[in-house]
Amino acid sequence: MDYFMPGIAANDVAVLRPLAYRYAQASQSARNDECRLLHRAVNDLRMIRPVVLIDEIPFHELDFDGSLAPRCQDPLLRGAEIFFRRKLFQWKYFPADMILFPYYPVMKKFTSTGIGITVNEETLATDQANHIVAHEYHDQIATEADLAKIHPPVLSYDEEATCAELERVANAIGDILPVRITGHNSYISMWDKIANYRGVTPLLIDLAERPEFSHAIIRRFTDIELRVSEQMEELGLYEANPLNIHCTSALNSTLPGEGDGGPVKRSQIWGRGMAQIFSSVSKTMHEEFDIAYMKEVMEPFGMTYYGCCEPLDRKMDIVEKLPHLRKISVTPWADVDVAAEAIGKKYVLANKPNPAAVAATLDEEALRREISRTLDSCRRNGCSCDIVLKDISSVGYKLENLVRWEQMVMEMVNRY
Repeated sequence: MDYFMPGIAANDVAVLRPLAYRYAQASQSARNDECRLLHRAVNDLRMIRPVVLIDEIPFHELDFDGSLAPRCQDPLLRGAEIFFRRKLFQWKYFPADMILFPYYPVMKKFTSTGIGITVNEETLATDQANHIVAHEYHDQIATEADLAKIHPPVLSYDEEATCAELERVANAIGDILPVRITGHNSYISMWDKIANYRGVTPLLIDLAERPEFSHAIIRRFTDIELRVSEQMEELGLYEANPLNIHCTSALNSTLPGEGDGGPVKRSQIWGRGMAQIFSSVSKTMHEEFDIAYMKEVMEPFGMTYYGCCEPLDRKMDIVEKLPHLRKISVTPWADVDVAAEAIGKKYVLANKPNPAAVAATLDEEALRREISRTLDSCRRNGCSCDIVLKDISSVGYKLENLVRWEQMVMEMVNRY
């Protein structure tokens, strides 16, 4: 069948519609409903079994049969095509407990005036097809004068561009799958951003040698994040019903709660905070330079999820000072036994298995030991838990690594 839509190539529409149909069928499956129950139970601290998710995937290494290769020429429809191809590919080969939206999401578009400086860096890549590269950041906040240049940005919702994208995609596939405008999650990482503007070495040295200057920097970036989150709320840019919050499950029985018909408020969504660059600083310094400021930024949110790659197993007492805390990240560099004992039944343990396991040849015995230790720790301490394989820089161009990882971990959690 030929399709004629003004401004849209018929060939692109013909490529996109079968993918949208397959996705629509999958999104209506009973498996999605079952996973929703599991996700919600974990975040409600009433876990049925641990939830398993796989995210941040190097799809460029996985296209063994051409099914991931986009064919649309129109950039907008090509983006939708890539979305469907990747979701369907994962759904087929390593789904774990993933949930498919029952619609195609069009993210609200907004602009920012910036904060007065931009990242100045050099990068180095070992695989030109991989977006994961090494970074060397140049210090742009070395002095008080440099800091004085930084200011909160002004955000603007581009409703016209958002609606135009919605219309174009809906014209192509809207009779097959709903197309919906969606908002954004919070993602607040003051020190990670500071590292992008300074580099790691001067940042860490100044924490010890120039503490007053370091406080001035984090004060400025805290004020920026507060103003950004205020504007996100005022402009209606937040999403009330996300499936995920930075790769982990977001579903729960508390949020978003009853709204007043206006923009989604911070009190209706997760607050997401982290300070990955603080992996190597003391607990005292972590509290003084991050937690004390993060408390301000997280206060308006309904629930807080804190941590990413930084090990927090021996810092739980300071993390617990964050308001509305519900979920804590436990990375491969943390002692899961220590973390689980501290987390107990109070919070969700967001476990991050080591992604290096799938980078070369999968060591099944090592994986079984790693996951068994996590499951035993959670069982012993009554923890609700999600297990998220993420930050997957490479699978060595071996799809079977992800397939087998998913099979093994799902077998283990289903016996939980």
